Amino acid sequence: MKITIIGCGNMGLAYARSFRKYHIAKQDELLLVVRDPAKRVALEALGLGQVLPLIDVRIAESEIVVVAVKPQDYGAIVPALAGALRSDQIVLSIMAGITLQRLQDSLSHRMVVRAMPNSPAQIGMGITAYTTAHDLTMRQVITVERLLNSTGRSIHLEKEDQLNAVTALSGSGPAYIFHMAKVLLETGRAMGLEEHVAAALVQQTMLGAVHLMDHSDLSLDALVHAVTSKGGTTEAAFAVFEQGDLEGVLMRGIKAAEQRSKELSSS
Repeated sequence: MKITIIGCGNMGLAYARSFRKYHIAKQDELLLVVRDPAKRVALEALGLGQVLPLIDVRIAESEIVVVAVKPQDYGAIVPALAGALRSDQIVLSIMAGITLQRLQDSLSHRMVVRAMPNSPAQIGMGITAYTTAHDLTMRQVITVERLLNSTGRSIHLEKEDQLNAVTALSGSGPAYIFHMAKVLLETGRAMGLEEHVAAALVQQTMLGAVHLMDHSDLSLDALVHAVTSKGGTTEAAFAVFEQGDLEGVLMRGIKAAEQRSKELSSS
């Protein structure tokens, strides 16, 4: 399958690697558009595909064009991209805040998809929610989902505005987890553990907890209860969490992220 990726930062590169790893596109079928000369040199050394400095007519040969530039850079590529597209190509955008309607209007193009991946896609463990314009056929939607699944899992959304919640929950979510891990690690060090010991305990605890959550038949409340003995250490920790309204703080933070996503989508 011939694919073009415009912008090869972390996510664009993740897609390029996955498309090659799972034989979705051969080297001569993958076009990678990168403006920065130094990044082009580094990308060429990887041998993932043909590296271009600018959008040109060769993009018209691709079945799918992935737009992975920063949202603030989108306006600069619109004239060249709109001029190079064929009407039957699929444009897959992973830019936060750029709506389907804006994509269609700015590109004068109907076949558009909007997706919100997250950073674990870089290691094939991502989760991507996506929504499509009504103009796509079922075959085209299945093709898009196949591409997204190469970086982990995907979920189709009927309502585009739900992507704001997705952005706040799973798009920003890895940062919440990383921050929690940092707090646990620093607390372990403050209690006298060596850094490598604290790091091993935190990383394996988080990894094990996620796998247990995935494989257990118990609810999350039941899993918490199973670790929390009456009058024990976990109960003591939760008493402090409740006193500081940790649950409320987390909910308010995530909803603030959702609100910011809404603001970006409407700007």
